[in-house]
Amino acid sequence: MGFHVVIPARYASTRLPGKPLLGIGGQSMIQRVVERACASSADEVLVATDDARIAAAVHDPRRPGDSIAVMTDPDLPSGTDRVAAVAAARGWSDDTLVVNVQGDEPFLPPALIEQAAGLLERDVAAGIATLATPLTSLEEFLDPNVVKVVTALDGAALYFSRAPIPWARDGAREGLGSQKEFAGARRHVGLYAYRVGVLKCITRLPPSGLEQCEKLEQLRALEHGVRIAVANCVESPAPGVDTAADLERARHRVAVTR
Repeated sequence: MGFHVVIPARYASTRLPGKPLLGIGGQSMIQRVVERACASSADEVLVATDDARIAAAVHDPRRPGDSIAVMTDPDLPSGTDRVAAVAAARGWSDDTLVVNVQGDEPFLPPALIEQAAGLLERDVAAGIATLATPLTSLEEFLDPNVVKVVTALDGAALYFSRAPIPWARDGAREGLGSQKEFAGARRHVGLYAYRVGVLKCITRLPPSGLEQCEKLEQLRALEHGVRIAVANCVESPAPGVDTAADLERARHRVAVTR
């Protein structure tokens, strides 16, 4: 199985300005992500960025001296658009597989990158593959910042939502706030494998109604009939870094494992 990894990384961040270059245990966050991706069997790992400082800070440890940064238009609206721009710049064919790895996942298990790519390769009807993991608490289930996914019996995504789905009707007999059940609910893990032809197509489409309502890009693909294959993670996903508190936890994690 051959596939590419593209890591979108922009300097601007509302909650953590300059986030890709923030240090974790003596390395920048983005370089830690690069090294996790390079520990997979990806044919190539690239960083799609709009900032020269990020471009200068990343390197592939397997190919010392080679540039892995691809400069992209700073006006692109999303990381998905940056991945599509790299695919176009590199001239990848429509059947090429590319995995979009988030630039704020410094502890991402390389096995999950392999899993997403392999899932897409095996499911020939799918245009996108992604992962999920069972929810472990009612707090997560009710949290709108935790994206949930429900699937068909064959593993195809039916819907992604910030709302608590699937909703156990009999678990909330006294109204919404009385819900006590979340068995079977799964959290979506934001790691995507794409067929390049599908990636190009969905990034040319305008934002869809459900996408704009939930603020979830993957709903655009679902609304246009793209099959999204979903599987449970083969390893527990590590936490990402979205806030200053997350950053401190990441630094502590590295410090205590040295």
